[in-house]
Amino acid sequence: MNPNRRTALTTLARAAAAGAAAAGALPAVAQTAAPGEPFKIGLVLPMTGPFASTGRQIEAAARLYIAQNGDTVAGRKVQLIVKDDAGVADTTRRLSQELVVNEKVAVLAGFGLTPLALATAPIATQGKTPMVVMAAATSIITEQSPYIVRTGFTLPQVTLGIAEWAAKNKIRKVVTLVSDYGPGIDAENTFKQRFTLNGGQIAAELRVPLRNPDFAPFLQRVRDAQPDAMFAFVPSGVGSALMKQFSERGLDKAGIRLIATGDVVDDDILNDMGDVAVGVVSSHHYSAAHPSPANKRFVDAFMKANNGMRPNFMAVGGYDGMRVIYEAAKTSKGAGGEALLNAMKGQIFESPRGQVLIDAQTRDIVQDVYIRKVERVDGKLWNVEFDKMAAVKDPGKTK
Repeated sequence: MNPNRRTALTTLARAAAAGAAAAGALPAVAQTAAPGEPFKIGLVLPMTGPFASTGRQIEAAARLYIAQNGDTVAGRKVQLIVKDDAGVADTTRRLSQELVVNEKVAVLAGFGLTPLALATAPIATQGKTPMVVMAAATSIITEQSPYIVRTGFTLPQVTLGIAEWAAKNKIRKVVTLVSDYGPGIDAENTFKQRFTLNGGQIAAELRVPLRNPDFAPFLQRVRDAQPDAMFAFVPSGVGSALMKQFSERGLDKAGIRLIATGDVVDDDILNDMGDVAVGVVSSHHYSAAHPSPANKRFVDAFMKANNGMRPNFMAVGGYDGMRVIYEAAKTSKGAGGEALLNAMKGQIFESPRGQVLIDAQTRDIVQDVYIRKVERVDGKLWNVEFDKMAAVKDPGKTK
């Protein structure tokens, strides 16, 4: 095992263990609801703080799904309970425990960052409560509880595409720059493994703090290394700061290309980045410019319901998460616990992003990954898809 990945796994496992100790013994959710009892969904998201854009996008998507599909499922009134954890794991743990014990939610959902999902995993297990992870993207999350189902993506899954593309497009020497936590380490390791397998060279591996990052000193090190390109991953909403400093440091003028996962050129903030973003190539599972009829309907409805806000990949994770919950509730006839969880497994459907599958064995998502380039279309910036890898599993779960 890669020593960096071993360190990351150890750190994340300790976080999960701490969550288990804090949670204590929890009562299981009733398997069969009393007649007329509401179907409660506890949506735990960072609605304030540096990752508030993630919470805003997922909540908006969840409410859109309810507006389009009705607020009753399996004869039960749907009650969406939104809690703000501000991106703090201890808060996430406390709120999730309150939702299970006091509110007796049928489902926990949301989870904007990996540490927040890991803090909740033991609570889902002990409370026998299905937990739909709509955003957090470290590979190992679904392994932390048999009750976790993921409807977003994993970083290894979406990093494969850009690593393959770079190796085939005359990019020989790369510096990697990632946020220093689980998903960033996943992205760094996946890119390095696939890129070097195809003959590429990694000149340096840089990790920046997750909170309040100052990219300037790291970008200077990138410039000094004189690579063909910089591969980057930062969480949703942080890409504009990276892009701004990339330009201010003159890396683009020095001939250094920026390639990335789609988090960096997040649809929610892409238009604010300006011309420096034009030409950036990324790989991801969703673009608001995805040219399917289903996506066009989704984008139009989302923007109409949210004062013109463009949906991003977090929104589609939330929207599809609600779809998985609703369809499972119909199948389980309103029952919770194991019956609801089992009805989530194996679902296959057409999402705004394309066809997706919830793998019955891993409870993780299988989906197409697209190669995109930022282009200006009708005066606005979009991630325009030009290639794809079909039906991609998380690389760590392909056996």
